[in-house]
Parts: sequence; structure tokens; C-alpha cells
Amino acid sequence: MAILELSDKPFFADKNRAFWNLHSAGWGGATALYAVTVIANGQPLSFLVPVLISAVTGYSVTLMLSVVYRYVIEKRPFVTWGTTLLAVMSATLLYAYIDTWVVQTIREGADQTPFAQLLLGALFKDGLLVGAWSALYYAINYFVRGEEQADQMMRLEAQATSAQLTMLRYQLNPHFLFNTLNSISTLVLLKQTDQANAMLSRLSSFLRFTLINEAAAKVPLTQEIETLKLYLDIEKMRFEERLRTFFTIEPAVKDALVPSLLLQPLVENAIKYAVTPKEEGADISVVAQLVGQRVRITVSDTGPGLQPGQQDYSLSTGVGMANTRERLLQAYGDDQRFEHYVKAGGGFEVLLELPYQTGIIAGDDNQAGAKSQGKISA
Repeated sequence: MAILELSDKPFFADKNRAFWNLHSAGWGGATALYAVTVIANGQPLSFLVPVLISAVTGYSVTLMLSVVYRYVIEKRPFVTWGTTLLAVMSATLLYAYIDTWVVQTIREGADQTPFAQLLLGALFKDGLLVGAWSALYYAINYFVRGEEQADQMMRLEAQATSAQLTMLRYQLNPHFLFNTLNSISTLVLLKQTDQANAMLSRLSSFLRFTLINEAAAKVPLTQEIETLKLYLDIEKMRFEERLRTFFTIEPAVKDALVPSLLLQPLVENAIKYAVTPKEEGADISVVAQLVGQRVRITVSDTGPGLQPGQQDYSLSTGVGMANTRERLLQAYGDDQRFEHYVKAGGGFEVLLELPYQTGIIAGDDNQAGAKSQGKISA
């Protein structure tokens, strides 16, 4: 048995086709209503002839009105509504005159009734039809235009958000590259060429891994952790045993989507404020777990924490945690959590909570699609 496939294409996607469908359906319905009324009143079938001629006349007259309306709808309100009123009056008079002439010509006994009397009745009936058709024409057109403007605004907002996310993400690479190239330069000056070559090789791997993703992309958490480990491999060339890292990633969140390079600036801050100041270095832990329908990620260290007189970590640079906070706002709005605090036993911790999302998201263009077609799969 054949299966009827329903198209998900919007009805007004092709406005010209939608107009003809609605125009034909409207006049077809009006004709059927008049025909049923004639038959219900016990009139002979010959009375249907003027009804059919009237329907064809109305179809044609309103078709001419559509040409006028299409021209004046973009004009100033005074011109639009003034022209519309004149057009409705002219169309009604023409429609009623043709209806009256047809009735007096075809219907028996109608010629005994004064033409002016028949014309007055036709003016009332045809005026209602033309007025209702005109009102529907403008109502539907303004509705479609409003929807198009709303869709355009959503696309513009999505593009602006994507641009903002891209800008924030691109802040990270130059910042990280500056520090890494500085270290490589130092190794070269110290003639430690083997270590410099090793660091360059790891830097190349890290950049290759990060550049395959769009700047505004969301990636599975496992991929984000792998990228983070590549970054830490580079840093371990500098700090060796002083930098100790630990990862605890629950299986339930391995496929959860997060903005790419979300954790790198947080770990970089931990290295700067926990590993660097202490001779023995520090531990850096990354823990990810599922809490309800949200992914909770914590990045903590065993450094000295925030010392008296020291500025807040989040204010340390133009990127770092300030960048992460802004990226979360752009990606999730208020549907996220970002907190940082000094631990009671020493050290610093950053806590992130994100909506649990899975699937393939290439960037914020998908968020625009989510707004217009439904939520991202969760």
C-alpha cells in the first residue's frame, strides 16, 4: 500500500502558490455555500447558473484587486488605505452591476424588478464578499511579513552570537601561543634543542587538533579532554614533575557536548597561580559528572589559593576565566552555572554546570535552527 508522505515545507514558503491555493479555495467554498443555499430553498437547478457566473466574476475581480494591493501594500499608510478603499468601492460596484445584469438576463421574472433595486441588494452582498476578501488578503500578507521579519531577526541574532563566540574562542589561541613560543625561545637560547623540538612537535599536534573544529563548535567532552591533555603535554615540558594532573570523567558524560577549548583557559590559570608560585608544584584535577540532566565540571588545584592582596583569578588577564564566563553566556544564556572559590584546605576551584546535550552541533547556526524548528536533542 502506498504511503502518503507529508512535506515539512512551510505553506507560505512559496507565496505565489499559497495565494492561488487560498484564492481558489476561498471562492470555491463561497460558491459551494451559495449552491447549497439555492438547493436547500427548493429553487430549480437553473438558479445555479447565475451563482456560477457570480463566482467567476468575483474570482476575476478580486484577482485584479490583488494586483493593486500588491503594488500599494509597501506604500505609506495614507496611500495604501486610501487606494484600497477606492479599489474596494470600484470592485464592488463592478461586481454588483455584472451580477444584476446576469440575473435580469437569465432568471425568469427578474426583469420585472427594477434594476436599481436588484443592484442595491447585489451591492450589499458583493460588498461583503469583496471587503472580507480584502481584509483576509492584508491580514495574511502582514502575518507572513511578520513571520519573515521574526525569522530574519532570529538569523541575525544567531549570526551575532556565532560571531561573538568565534571572537572569544580566537582570543585563546594567540594567548596560548605567546606563552608557548616564549618557552620554546627560552629553550633555544639555552641550546636545549631536543626539548625545543619536542615542544614544537606537541604544539603542532595541539594546533592541528583544535583547528579541525569551528571556532563556535561544540564537541564531545572526551574530545575536549583529549585536546586539554595535548595542551598539558606541552606545559609538562616546562614544569616536569611540578605539574601533576588527574582526570575523573564519568562514562555518562563522555558524549556530552561542550564548547571547544572551554577548559584550557581554566587549566592555564591553575598552572599560572598554583603550579608556578610553588617550588614543589601543584596538583590539577578535572572532574566531570552527570547531576540530574546537567553536566557538572570542576577544575581544581592544590595551589596557595587567593593570597591577601592578590587580585582575583578571574581578573588576571583579558582572557582566562572572564573569557570562559562570556562564552558560557553566549552559548547557553542563563541556562548555565559558573562559580569559582578558594577551597577551605587551600587551592582554588572552578565549577561549571551545563545542560546535558548530545549529538553533532557544528556551531551556533544549529542554535538558530533550534529556535525556529525545535530544541537541540538532549
